[in-house]
Amino acid sequence: MTDDVPARPCLLIPVYNHAQAIRRTCMNVRRFEIPLLLIDDGSHHECADVLDELASAHDVILVRLPENRGKGAAVKAGLSRAEALGFTHALQVDADGQHEPDDFAPFLADLNAAQEELRIGYPRFDDSVPRHRFYSRYATHVMVWVNTLSLTLRDTMCGVKLYPVQRTNRLLSRHSCGNRMEFDTELPVRWSWAGLPVKNLPVRVHYPLDGVSHFDLWHDNVLLAAMHGRLFLGMVRRLPTLLKRRVMTSRTHG
Repeated sequence: MTDDVPARPCLLIPVYNHAQAIRRTCMNVRRFEIPLLLIDDGSHHECADVLDELASAHDVILVRLPENRGKGAAVKAGLSRAEALGFTHALQVDADGQHEPDDFAPFLADLNAAQEELRIGYPRFDDSVPRHRFYSRYATHVMVWVNTLSLTLRDTMCGVKLYPVQRTNRLLSRHSCGNRMEFDTELPVRWSWAGLPVKNLPVRVHYPLDGVSHFDLWHDNVLLAAMHGRLFLGMVRRLPTLLKRRVMTSRTHG
């Protein structure tokens, strides 16, 4: 692809039992006038019925997973379908409406089909954020900075990301990056290891329309701990390359 070929973006929204929020989330993002790709991650009947209703609109594509497989699996299913449908970029947003849609426009700005920059949101929390969530994020931030030997990835846990579809799917064909909450962090780390471009963009966050959290305290923390350990070993294997890149970056900006 060349820089003069226009991008074909879509909005990718993984959904699991957000029956009360998903209508408003879809309504709020329609201002961007791009297709909505809803991934039903095995939702219960109430939410599944709402998604069926939304899918009757001309701008909505519904992908349904037969059982709940996790956020990462839903995003991967969405990226696979996005590529099959010819979309060049997918803007992932959360179904619960916690992110301010006014802040999505910069993620879609200045796109062309050849652009391979991963654009990652970093949160600007209001007073609704639970304090334990606010502070617990920093453990992951520190591990990401250690595992990349860089501060380039400002916040990997934010649910707003613009993926270059083909490049992301190629990376996922080599590294699955997990099927649950660990996906959000592992993919950007591996993206950084590959030396691919990243841009961090602010997103205002308020908690949330329907109050549904799918974070399983024990199960997901075990998966996150295993992911950080796996990434640390990967960093050690890549240490010479990462150190060389860091030196070259310092010289460029020095």
